Amino acid sequence: MKLKLTTRGQYSVKALLDLTLQPNYGPASVKAIATRQTLPAPYLEKLLIDLRRAGIVQSTRGPQGGYQLAKVPQQISLGSILEAVGESIDPWVVDSNAQAEDWVTANLWQRLQQKLQEALHSISLEDLYFDARSWQASQGSAASFVV
Repeated sequence: MKLKLTTRGQYSVKALLDLTLQPNYGPASVKAIATRQTLPAPYLEKLLIDLRRAGIVQSTRGPQGGYQLAKVPQQISLGSILEAVGESIDPWVVDSNAQAEDWVTANLWQRLQQKLQEALHSISLEDLYFDARSWQASQGSAASFVV
């Protein structure tokens, strides 16, 4: 079995990791983030609006404005990012009408879902940032920080 983030989840995480690079997590324009991360700006804007509504980023208007983190990276979990943009973090559907002989299987999948949710909420944006930086360092000085 293979779990995979959708485009919404991938782009959201990339954008937030990009914001962790800003001095004091200061604002960055959608265009700047999209350019650095090679993401489509109109789609990114919609994701950032969802993230703003969830309290993960905040926006500032004006020439020096843009989006910035509303919390420090260690307070933002991967699970909260995915939930903010409408990603389902329940990859398996457990049939609530499972017959008695399927109870063991249904219970197993339910417990796995719970563990997956716990894991996604235990991984912070800060953890992902350090993982990305470690990967970049392993690639040498030629690697840019496109996540």
